[in-house]
Amino acid sequence: MLSLFKSIFGSSDSSNIKEILSQGAILIDVRSSNEFASGHANGAINIPLDQVDARITQIKSYNKPIVVCCASGMRSARAKSLMAGHGVTDVHDAGSWRNIR
Repeated sequence: MLSLFKSIFGSSDSSNIKEILSQGAILIDVRSSNEFASGHANGAINIPLDQVDARITQIKSYNKPIVVCCASGMRSARAKSLMAGHGVTDVHDAGSWRNIR
């Protein structure tokens, strides 16, 4: 059952995420701007999920690994999938932004 949820909603490996971030990855929080303004992980960039497609050129320009986060992990999993569809393959899903604090 757990593997079914992981395949649907994605999964995060928070132990690996901190190491990836410490090596210079870009942290993108895909929550709405209002959610982001109410609290976010240090160093995060806010690109709401509904703007990922429109801002894919900006995302590609970072030319570094990307870590995505949101409130629960559902939107970050979707963002990772969208980015992969645009050829951005070095994307890691942290799930909730609180996993990074």
